[in-house]
Amino acid sequence: MKNSTLGTKLLLAAVTLAVLVYFGVQGLRYLDDPLMTSLAYEDQVEESVDVSGYVVREESVLPDESSGSLQLQRAEGERVSDGGTVALVYADESSIQLQSQMNNLRDRIEQLEYAQSAALGTEVSLKLDSQILQGIVDLRTALAEDRLDRAEEYGKDLRSLVLKRDYTDADTEDLTAQISSLQTELKTLQSQAASSIRRITAPQAGLYSAVVDGYETVLTPENISTLTPSQLKAVQPDESVHSQVGKLVLGDTWYYAVIMDADQAQELAEEGSVTLRFAKSTDQDLPVTVDSVSAEENGQVVVVFRGTTYLPQLTLLRQQSAQIIRRIAEGIRIPKEAIRTEKVSVDEETGERTSTAMTGVYCMVGAEARFKPVEVLYSGDDFVLVASTLAESASASQETLRLRAGDEIIIAADDLYDGKVLNRQIYE
Repeated sequence: MKNSTLGTKLLLAAVTLAVLVYFGVQGLRYLDDPLMTSLAYEDQVEESVDVSGYVVREESVLPDESSGSLQLQRAEGERVSDGGTVALVYADESSIQLQSQMNNLRDRIEQLEYAQSAALGTEVSLKLDSQILQGIVDLRTALAEDRLDRAEEYGKDLRSLVLKRDYTDADTEDLTAQISSLQTELKTLQSQAASSIRRITAPQAGLYSAVVDGYETVLTPENISTLTPSQLKAVQPDESVHSQVGKLVLGDTWYYAVIMDADQAQELAEEGSVTLRFAKSTDQDLPVTVDSVSAEENGQVVVVFRGTTYLPQLTLLRQQSAQIIRRIAEGIRIPKEAIRTEKVSVDEETGERTSTAMTGVYCMVGAEARFKPVEVLYSGDDFVLVASTLAESASASQETLRLRAGDEIIIAADDLYDGKVLNRQIYE
């Protein structure tokens, strides 16, 4: 029994020693391994500057309304024509109920006229059925996202579609009689409402915004180009400017005024056009141009950017953070230490080495190290973005020298030259 126990202990000790020796040798080989590789892949890098400033538009504040009950008729950012209705003012509660009755009558008339004008066949019914199903999906999605504003709109559209579907089986002559009766009723209500409901209309065409923040008269397209950094920092809204009705944004141009270092501003002014990305309200990158740069004050200036796109999505923006995208570089990303400034070749017969000044990288092609020429597009802290400099007209035999995403880049290896055979069994 003692001999058996001793033999087991000796066997375990031998196995443990063998395992330790194996991992020790592998560790030494790993630390001494000069071959390091990495996979190349497509990447994109942005050069940007973080700023904060004010969105400025040409704005006209609508006259305030203090009498009666106000009901806005336009959505934020909606375009309003000259003379278009912006809001309704009701004299009393009965006027509001009267307006609700007229809206219901208009909806029913529209539904009946649709059913009357449509070719009441299977095709129309199937189309309505499909729209109803989609309406149900939209309504449930809005409720799940807690977007009650959208849910109300989807619910109204869904009710209209359901009523249209019901009317598709009605007799055409009966529909005509119903439409006539409803139109007569609507005219009667309109005559009753003429003296109790007042319309507020737009004095000129523009985009509607319900928010009046007091900056409408403080920051204008005319004065922002004359502001100094200290003046822009000290700007405050005019509390005397207010309106429950809202305002109109005029024209199609908007501005973004920010404070920047003078040297950065000079570089942007020379570039002329850049891309602006606001922190909220829109997920679109907005093309803008440098409209003006103020006089320098303590090393800072006011830079005004001008844009003409996506204005309906910007009506609620005022003081806003953003990124100025100066440049977007796209290429193949590789470690910076893999870049070589010369190509080394070895004559197989004489063993003579020749070096050629050329920027490129060594890649594993089969079992060989092959030099692939590249152009550096962007240099980061520990990586570069490059593009192959091989001509598009390169022969089929030269295509193996074109750097592509997915190539295995050699970062480090002993005695590296073009065409060298690398035995992975030795290194691994």
